[in-house]
Amino acid sequence: MMRTKEKRIEEKDVSLSELTTQILQALHSYDEVDDQSFREIIADIINQSPSCMKMPLEEKRQLATTLFNRMRRLDILQGLMDDTSVTEIMVNGPDTIFFEKGGRLYPSDLRFESKENLEQLILHFFSSANRPLNEAFPIADLRLPDGSRANAVLPPIAPDGPIFTIRKFTGIRPDIHALMNSGFITREAAIYLSHSVISKKTIFLCGGTGSGKTTFLNVLSSFIPKTERVVTIEDSAELSLQGITNLVRLESRLPGPDGHGGIDIGQLIRTALRMRPDRIVVGEVRGSEAADMLHALHTGHPGSLCTGHANSCYEMLDRLVTMVMSGSTLPYDAVIRQIAMGVDILVHITRGKDGRRYIDEIVEVRPITDNRFQIETIFTFKEETGLVKIETSR
Repeated sequence: MMRTKEKRIEEKDVSLSELTTQILQALHSYDEVDDQSFREIIADIINQSPSCMKMPLEEKRQLATTLFNRMRRLDILQGLMDDTSVTEIMVNGPDTIFFEKGGRLYPSDLRFESKENLEQLILHFFSSANRPLNEAFPIADLRLPDGSRANAVLPPIAPDGPIFTIRKFTGIRPDIHALMNSGFITREAAIYLSHSVISKKTIFLCGGTGSGKTTFLNVLSSFIPKTERVVTIEDSAELSLQGITNLVRLESRLPGPDGHGGIDIGQLIRTALRMRPDRIVVGEVRGSEAADMLHALHTGHPGSLCTGHANSCYEMLDRLVTMVMSGSTLPYDAVIRQIAMGVDILVHITRGKDGRRYIDEIVEVRPITDNRFQIETIFTFKEETGLVKIETSR
């Protein structure tokens, strides 16, 4: 729709580039311009432009919105950003745009005018947040004020054109009942996990990208007793723990252009230990910081919640071994023994082919045998019945 209207504007000999230049010239008279004032400047320029004199009022409004989105928002992507049902936007170059809605991917008919136009948008977007993105630093991440996350990759790393991905924060915080109604988890499993949180079991959530790990971690946090002091640690602040008043939020920081000033997850975990936390919640464990996390679990901080990427609960344990050993000098047998003592429960979350997200495995970690992890499946997913509890002899 946006592209069609822009074409109609161009056909009436209204040049968006000329109007943009006039707006930028008008801005030189101001030290700082808020959004409302900026809209007024755009309206004045349009009303004074000879090429817009005979334009109907509705088309002038559309032109003003197009210019505002192009200069202050995300240009043709702004409609997708404003659509609350869209959860992710994926730009694979100027001519290929996809979006996620209801867990499914759809192609968009939106197109950027050129690679240069798309790159200019991305550079402006990241520079306004003081995040370096250029030929020397062609990959960058950014957290938006509303909690959404953006990632960009520029050529020549991306040979087909700039890549731009936005995972939107919808503002919707489902509770455990909403997840049960959606089929994400059963009532029996929800009771089991809520009791585990209350009794300070350390729980590790694992799954693929976009499977719902962070969302479920937020939900589980609602069962943490309100009297406890909780420290959250993340690469980019996505967690929104519910009902916790004594809450400390820490976020890592990338190095500056000079390569200095970076703060990683491992440093934050070590800092958190000096903050007298009852629990430490790590948004995602992905590297050598797993050794620091394991140390925290063995120094009086049980009941922690963490997430990580893996295709199964057992694979997550194996990945933890690799990550811990990359940040520790402990031998293999000592590492698996400490993981087995530090992690109580693993939950695997998956996203089906139909886009539906659900828990397909919950296991408890048992003492190791012959230097191998021993896990006991508590709940497993079956196609015909869904998530079911496994009867054990215990």
